[in-house]
Amino acid sequence: MTPDDGFELIGALLLVGGAFFCLGGAVGLVRFPDILARMHAATKPQVFGLLLVVLGVGFSIHDVKVWLSLALVMAMQVITVPVAGHLIGRVAYRSGEWEPEDLVVDELAEDLRDAGFTRNQEFRPERGTDRPSSHRFETPPEPFDYGRPEPD
Repeated sequence: MTPDDGFELIGALLLVGGAFFCLGGAVGLVRFPDILARMHAATKPQVFGLLLVVLGVGFSIHDVKVWLSLALVMAMQVITVPVAGHLIGRVAYRSGEWEPEDLVVDELAEDLRDAGFTRNQEFRPERGTDRPSSHRFETPPEPFDYGRPEPD
């Protein structure tokens, strides 16, 4: 067994492990009951699975240029996916698509209460968005026209 065969075996094992974690995240998206649990399934195992897959590709292909590209992919995933998960959680919280009984600690409630937001108990996406409890405008502001001429 040559060292190249060893690297390819390690790469294959990492690819299989990454595929396993990605599959687990996909099953979690389908099977978990609420948005907050699905948010974790969409972020945590998916990132770890992708990191394993990328490392597997790196071990299989012995090129510095490939490793630099893969390092960039890994860095961007580690940086961007937690932000996306955080935004998904915030949107789910503000829209009321979660059950308060499911949370042990609700640290966001006080911050949103101070900002003027209340949980809309009857939120449905087709009826609009969650709104602040005190509106700053009597009528909604006119949309900005971006310099388009007025129609005749």
